[in-house]
Amino acid sequence: MQTAAFVSTSHDPLLVAASLVVAVFASYVALDLTRRVQAATGSLRLAWWAGGSLVLGTGIWSMHFVGMLGFEAGMPLGYRWWPTAASWLAAVSAASVALAAATRDGLTTPVLAGGSVTMAIAVCAMHYLGMGALDMAPGLQWHWPLVLLSGAVALGASAVALFIFFALRQRHGLQRVGLQMLAAVVMGLAIGGMHYTGMAAVKLPVGALCLSAGELGGQSLAVLVTLTTLLVLGGALLLSINDALAHARELALSDSLQQANLSLREANEQLQRRAFEDPLSGLPNRALFHDRLQHAIHRLGRRDRLAGLPEDRLAVLFLDIDGFKPINDTLGHHAGDEVLREVGRRLHSAARSSDTLARLGGDEFAVLIESRDAANEAMPLARRMIEVLHRPFTVAAQRVSLSCSVGVALYPDHDDSGHRLIACADAAMYAAKRAGGSTCVVYHPSMEGDAGEQLALQQELRDAIDHGELRLYYQPKVCSRNGRVHGWEALVRWQHPRRGLLGPAVFIPLAERFGFIGSLGQWVVDEACAQLARWREAGLDCRIAVNVSPQQLRQADLALRIEAALQRHALAPANLVCEITESAVMENTEQERGMLDRIAALGVRLSIDDFGTGYSSLAHLRKIPARQLKIDRSFVTDLATSTEAHAVLDAIVRLAHALKMEVVAEGVETQAQLDALTRLDCDILQGYFIARPMPAEQVPAWVAGRGPRLPGAEPAFTMAR
Repeated sequence: MQTAAFVSTSHDPLLVAASLVVAVFASYVALDLTRRVQAATGSLRLAWWAGGSLVLGTGIWSMHFVGMLGFEAGMPLGYRWWPTAASWLAAVSAASVALAAATRDGLTTPVLAGGSVTMAIAVCAMHYLGMGALDMAPGLQWHWPLVLLSGAVALGASAVALFIFFALRQRHGLQRVGLQMLAAVVMGLAIGGMHYTGMAAVKLPVGALCLSAGELGGQSLAVLVTLTTLLVLGGALLLSINDALAHARELALSDSLQQANLSLREANEQLQRRAFEDPLSGLPNRALFHDRLQHAIHRLGRRDRLAGLPEDRLAVLFLDIDGFKPINDTLGHHAGDEVLREVGRRLHSAARSSDTLARLGGDEFAVLIESRDAANEAMPLARRMIEVLHRPFTVAAQRVSLSCSVGVALYPDHDDSGHRLIACADAAMYAAKRAGGSTCVVYHPSMEGDAGEQLALQQELRDAIDHGELRLYYQPKVCSRNGRVHGWEALVRWQHPRRGLLGPAVFIPLAERFGFIGSLGQWVVDEACAQLARWREAGLDCRIAVNVSPQQLRQADLALRIEAALQRHALAPANLVCEITESAVMENTEQERGMLDRIAALGVRLSIDDFGTGYSSLAHLRKIPARQLKIDRSFVTDLATSTEAHAVLDAIVRLAHALKMEVVAEGVETQAQLDALTRLDCDILQGYFIARPMPAEQVPAWVAGRGPRLPGAEPAFTMAR
C-alpha cells in the first residue's frame, strides 16, 4: 500500500514572536479587566464585562490569526472571511466565559471545572473554525493525536487562567503587578502552546491547492492586525488603570469625607452638649434646669388630674455663694473658676441622684427636688449643702472660707403656675443673705419687697443715663500672629453714686427686664463712636466692638440709629463691630435676621459672641452675615490641660475658617492658654493676660508700651486690616 505524501510546513519566526507577544499582553490585560469587573457593581459591572469580553476575545483571536498568517506551506495561502469572523466570535465567547467565571465570589470545584471546559470548547472552536477558513483542494487532513493534545492543552490553559484570576484577586500594590506579569507570561505561553499544537496537527497533501489564496492573508495584514490589537489592548489597559485610580481616589475621598463628617459630628455633638451643660462645672446649665422644671410641673399636673394626688410637691432651691466676689477681684478669674468647680463638686456630693443640680451662672446654683415629700426634704438638703461649703477651700496656696445662702420655693404652694418658682426661690435667697448668709429661708409672700428694691434700682439706672453716670471701659484684642492691636471691646460700667463701680451683670438684666436696654445700647454705640472719633483726631486709628442685645435687634430703627451715629462722627462702618450673642443669633426671627442683614449691609462687621454656650448649629452659621466668631471663655479655661477642650476648640477654629470667619478667643489668662491658642491658629486674643479693661484715657499709655502687651507687639496703634 502506498503512503500519502504531505507538504513540509513551517512558521514565520517573526510572526510567531508577534503572536506570542499579543498572547502575553492580552493575558495581562485580561487579569486587569477581571479586577475591574469584580470591583464594579450594577450596570457598570455589566459594561465592564461586555467591553472586557470584546477586548480580551479580540486579543486571543489576534494571537491565533497572526499565528495562522505566519503559517508557510510553500504556496500562497488565504483565509475566507466568514469562518474567520466565526472564529473571532468563538474567541469573544471564550473571553466572556472567563470573565464571568473569574468574578464569582469563590473558586469552587464546579466553577473551575465548568468554566475550564466551556472555555476550552470555545478556544478549540476558535482555532479550528479559523483553520477551516483555509479552503484547500484536496481538503485539510489532521493528525488526531495532536488534535486531542491541543484540546487537552486548551483545557489545562483555561484551568490555569481561572486559578490565576482568583489567586491575584487578593494581591495589591507592587507585589500584584509583578505576579500579574509572571502570570501573563504563563497564560500567553499556554495559549500559544495550544495554538501551535493545533497547527502542528494540520497535514497538507502534496499537490494541494489553496482555493482561498486571494482572500485574507499576507505579512502586511499580519502587521496591521498585530499593531491594531496592541493599540486596542493598550487602550483597554489605560482605561482600566484610569478607572482603578479613579476608584482609589473615590475611596480615599470617601474615607476623608467620613473622617471629616465624623469630626464635624463629634464637634457638633460637643457643642450641643454645651448647650445644656455648664462648661465650667460640668453641671446642667440654666436652659436644661428650666426644661426639667417645666417637664416636672407638666408631669405633676397630669398625675394630679388623672389620679387626684394634690399632695404632690416640687421644691426649688436657689443657692448663691457668700463672699465669692473678693476671690475674683483679688486672685483673678482663673482662681474663681477653680473655686466654682470645687463648689459644684461639693454640692453634687451633697445632692441625691434623683435631684437636678444646675449652675445658673456666676456663683448661682439651683436644685430641683421631685418628690411627694419635697417640702420636708428641701431643708435637710439645704443644710447639707451649707455644711459641705463650710469646709475651707485652697486656692493659689491660700485657704479661703465660703458659705452660701439658700432660698426655697415650693410648687404649687408658692406659685401654682410654675412660671415664677425660680424667682420666688431667688427672693427667699436674698432674704437669707439679709439674715446674715450661711442659712436657708423658705419663700413667703412678704419677700416681694425685694421687687421694690429692684424697682428702685432700675429707676436709678434710668437716671444714670441722663446724669452721665455710665462709663465705657476698653479691653484690647490683639492679633495672635504678631501681637498687634486688632481692636478694642467697649464694656459698659455704672459709676453708682452710693454703690461704686458696678459691672454689667448687675444692671444689664434690669435694663432688659424693664424695657430700656434700647436706650442704654444706643448710648453705648454713640459713646463708642465718639471715642473712635476722638482717637482718630489724636492720630490713633482703631476698631471698636460693642455688644448688641437681642431686644435691640427687635428695634425697627436700629440699623438707622447705627448709621446715624457713624455719620455723625464721620466714621467708616468697618471701624465698628457689633457683637451679638450666639443664643440671639441661633434663635432669631425673620425680623431679627433682616436686621442683621441691614446692619451688615452698612459695612459694619458682625461678630457672634459667647459661641458654644447656646444652642449651637453649625449649619445655621452659614446663613448669618457675620465675619467673626468669638469663642466663649469657658472653652479657653481648660485648654492647656484638657484634650477634649483642645479638640473641640480645634474643630471650631477649622470650621470658622472654612466659613471665612475670624476667630476671637476671650478669657486668655495664662501663657499656656495663649501658646495653645496660637498653635491652633486662633486669629485674635483677648483676656486679662493681655490687659484688663481700662478707661479711655489709659488706652494711649497702654498702647505706647507703659502697659502689658504681647511679646513682639508693635507700639504703633494701628488697626489690623
